Amino acid sequence: MIRIDRRLITHFDWTLLLLILLICGMALLNLYSASYPPKAWGMPPYLKQSYLFLMGFTAILFIISFDYNELIFWNYPFYVTIIGLLVFAFFMGQSAGGAQRWIDLGFFRLQPSEPAKLMLVITLSSYYARKEVINGYSLKQLLAPIVLTTIPFLLILMQPDLGTALMLAIIFISMTVFVKLRLSTYLTLGGAALFAVVFAWYKLLKPYQKQRVQTFLNPENDPMGHGYQIMQSKIAVGSGGKFGKGYLEGTQGHLHFLPERHTDFAFSVWCEEWGFFGSMFFLGIYFFMLLWGLRVAMHAKDRFGMLLAYGVTMLIFWQAIINILMVLGFLPVVGIPLPLVSYGGSSLLTTLLALGILMNVRMRRFQPGKGEEVDTD
Repeated sequence: MIRIDRRLITHFDWTLLLLILLICGMALLNLYSASYPPKAWGMPPYLKQSYLFLMGFTAILFIISFDYNELIFWNYPFYVTIIGLLVFAFFMGQSAGGAQRWIDLGFFRLQPSEPAKLMLVITLSSYYARKEVINGYSLKQLLAPIVLTTIPFLLILMQPDLGTALMLAIIFISMTVFVKLRLSTYLTLGGAALFAVVFAWYKLLKPYQKQRVQTFLNPENDPMGHGYQIMQSKIAVGSGGKFGKGYLEGTQGHLHFLPERHTDFAFSVWCEEWGFFGSMFFLGIYFFMLLWGLRVAMHAKDRFGMLLAYGVTMLIFWQAIINILMVLGFLPVVGIPLPLVSYGGSSLLTTLLALGILMNVRMRRFQPGKGEEVDTD
């Protein structure tokens, strides 16, 4: 006979579920508008996204059905699987727009670099939870997480996908700083990061990637070329005014001036149709969800749960911040989606899985934590 702990139902995170449903509802409304009028052939993007939402919520039910501490055991099998998928995508994946980063599963095109972000959060959480350091981590103690981050970083960079590769670096920095470093480690990593930026600019970045940075600094110099996306996005956002042009009334999107309006620039469509106050409402709901994620981390029962919740929150936070600043013209266009809002199956499912982990941590906060290895070195 199966016995269900009633405390799991009592501690179910209804607040987080409501916030997710609100954001997903607004995202579907926005996607319908961004793809309006519908084409005469093929399944509309908003309908595809609806099916993916259902898949994602089913995955959440699976995630919350077991104790998140089991992820410590499954961490490295998950890591090896994602690395294998990245290698497969690089050599045998589908290509589009000069990049080779998709695996055709028949009913769905998987982009392994998206679940790689969540994989890294779980991997770093597992490492830092199992090896706690009282006086701060030295550079030697960070060698393992650095190597674990560098492998998928390089594989994604070779696709090429600079934006997603940088997200892995941001996740590593966010979680590593959170667990406390020694001052000497900060200085060493800071110097290495500065060297890496200079080296990447002169030796690694391709001409079109440098062009994106130069366009960000001065998009007016090429308004019909590389600066077109940023210029049209800023026009769409600004033309929304206080209350917007109205639902399905946006001109930049519906007249096809705004490119990638259902993916990278989905938030531009929302700003144009709902205006400043509508955008503030959307951002208020969105960032309250992220604040709630930090609250989940603060009340986690153990170190692993705290790191998982914090890492998931930072994963969504940084993608949202980069996308919004990109839409507003404050950052170069790097292809970072707005989680839950931008069209894309791999990104959406990864985000919902991450939120499922967040709900899992919240539900099990009442249980006693397990012992952890403490390193006083």
